Amino acid sequence: MGAKVSGAGTNIIKIVGVKNLRDVSYNIMPDRIEAGTLLCMAGITGGNVLVKNVRLEHISPVLHKLEEAGAKITLSKNAVAIQVTKRLKAVDIKTMPYPGFPTDMQSIFTSMLTVAKGSSMIVENIFENRYKYINELKRMGAKISTEGKVAIVKGVRKLVAAEVAATDLRGGAAMCTAALVARGKSKIDNIEHILRGYENLDKKLNNLGANVKIEYK
Repeated sequence: MGAKVSGAGTNIIKIVGVKNLRDVSYNIMPDRIEAGTLLCMAGITGGNVLVKNVRLEHISPVLHKLEEAGAKITLSKNAVAIQVTKRLKAVDIKTMPYPGFPTDMQSIFTSMLTVAKGSSMIVENIFENRYKYINELKRMGAKISTEGKVAIVKGVRKLVAAEVAATDLRGGAAMCTAALVARGKSKIDNIEHILRGYENLDKKLNNLGANVKIEYK
């Protein structure tokens, strides 16, 4: 487009203004966090799902941890198939800058691990106060303790439905993930957080066999 930008890969980006930008055609890259979210939702429910339009290199840390947890992952060009035929097992994760495990996947992956066999340790190395969603998961029967940047998740057999709130975008996705497998009907408040980061999530989940309904006030 003709912009003058430098500093890629550093903590300082320099931009020099220009008079005009050129018209270009550009394909927006796929959303790696939405892809990871759908994979974790398939994981927690014991699903068999194909997620298309994925850049595999962008989500490789998530794929590795899903495999470590016991999911069968099959890769093809720009697509990932996940199959879970038995209860997942606990794994440890540490969030890191790209290309490490993404902090935006931490809450969603933790939600999946609430019903995994064994105890998982989650270490959040990027952002403070990113465990606000955990109290909401506890209302659904999750067993999680936190100290500083570390959370310990002791897997339970079942989660139970509850009325919970989306504390932020990814925390809301974590609630959706837990609700898919919880016994009963769950209600998630503050869904504006979720809707700003996921397009037609209810329709996508319903197409996979879920029963999700958005109620507008």
